[in-house]
Amino acid sequence: MMNCKEATQLLSEKLDRPLGTKEKVALGFHTTICVSCRNFAHQMEELRDISKHYMKGDTDKEK
Repeated sequence: MMNCKEATQLLSEKLDRPLGTKEKVALGFHTTICVSCRNFAHQMEELRDISKHYMKGDTDKEK
C-alpha cells in the first residue's frame, strides 16, 4: 500500500509527466481513502492554475 510521502511525490510528478497504469491505480486508491492527499492534490492543481495565469499576465485587476 502506498504511503502519503509516496503519494505526494507522485502527485507532484503527475504535473510534469504522465503516470503509468500501476502508478495511477495506486495513487487513485490512496487518494480515495486519504483526505490529506486529496487536499494536497487539489492544492497542487490550484497552484498550477494560478502560476499559468500569472505567467500569462492575467490579474484580477485587468478583469
